[in-house]
Amino acid sequence: MRPGFWIGLALAAAAAAQAPPATLTLRELASEAVKSNPEISAAQKSYEAARQRPTQESSLPDPMISLGYASVGKPLPGFGLGREPAANIGLTFSQEVPYPGKLKLRGEIASKEAEAAFQEYQATELGVISRLKQAYYRLQYAYAASALLTQTRELLNELVSVSEARYSVGKAAQQDVLKAQTQVSILETRLVKLEQARRSSEAEINSILYRRPGSLVGRPEPVNPKDLASTLDELYAAAEQNAPVLARDRKMIERSELAVNSARKAYYPDITFSGGYFNQGGLPPMYQFQASFKVPIYFWRKQRAAVNEQVDALSETRRTFEATDQALHFRIQDEYSTAQASLKLTKLYSQTVVPQGNLALESSLSGYETGAVDFLSVLTNFTMVLDYQMNYYDEALNYSLALSRLEEITGQPLTD
Repeated sequence: MRPGFWIGLALAAAAAAQAPPATLTLRELASEAVKSNPEISAAQKSYEAARQRPTQESSLPDPMISLGYASVGKPLPGFGLGREPAANIGLTFSQEVPYPGKLKLRGEIASKEAEAAFQEYQATELGVISRLKQAYYRLQYAYAASALLTQTRELLNELVSVSEARYSVGKAAQQDVLKAQTQVSILETRLVKLEQARRSSEAEINSILYRRPGSLVGRPEPVNPKDLASTLDELYAAAEQNAPVLARDRKMIERSELAVNSARKAYYPDITFSGGYFNQGGLPPMYQFQASFKVPIYFWRKQRAAVNEQVDALSETRRTFEATDQALHFRIQDEYSTAQASLKLTKLYSQTVVPQGNLALESSLSGYETGAVDFLSVLTNFTMVLDYQMNYYDEALNYSLALSRLEEITGQPLTD
């Protein structure tokens, strides 16, 4: 058996893992998630509900209409009407009018809350899409790694056959056969774990897409890491501009500033205007008009405390924004470092380490045929090349996961 045969099979294994049978794309899945995911739908409805509040908060209180009568002599409606000046039947109308500026502030506060709800909706959508992409990348890894291990198992079975043939003619030790068979069994255990990981990723994708459990998902596109074009500073800038969590906190700061002004307006009295018409039968009708004022005479216990409450709430929202901004910068730097390191490692494995490992394996196979190298060296080189190839897929997965998390944090597209 020539060394080129073994190397050819090893390269075929890597090629099979990268074969282009893609039937499942991220773009299709993301589009379906936006339409079907219940978390996104719930966040959207929450935002739409919040949009209805500004007009409610900026509207006048409902007026009040009162109907009644006053009788003299007996408690019957209209008794004494036309004979007694105090007897009448009438109605009154009253309308409370808040101090100028209060309603406008309440409407603006509700508008800021609606804008914050929109950012929550955006954050929910980004989070769901990020989870979907991470499940897709894990599914992609499971398919690629399984294809590689399956091809490697076939290669190992050939190696077992060769070692058995050499053992049968006394050119190899029995332990060579046993070690090769052990490696085949180890590959079987790894394939079982990958199968479980594949099923888990498919179940997660079905759950995110709100599909029936067990629905067919399809085969993802082959692993193909692309360079990260954005710099760390560009990601910082993108987060400042696009990150929904920061935008939400900014809206809450603006809302709190308006709430402080609204609390200060509470020092000024609201006015209730009322008027009435009273029929007195044969006597001339009677009309009434009055204006009532709410007097904030307990301001040191009520209005002052309300202002202090809103000032403290404003300080809280500002500190929350600062904490969120600081945590966001850390997460961006951490994920960016992870992505950069994983991308460098994928290039090292694909361009240097795996080719060098293949050369070492080819050399050991040549030596094994001539008896210059023992079987353990061949098996060691064989498993070493497999580990390098698996490490390539591990780092490709880590790179893709880091990019998807960066997308969620910054709100900037970095993948498909």
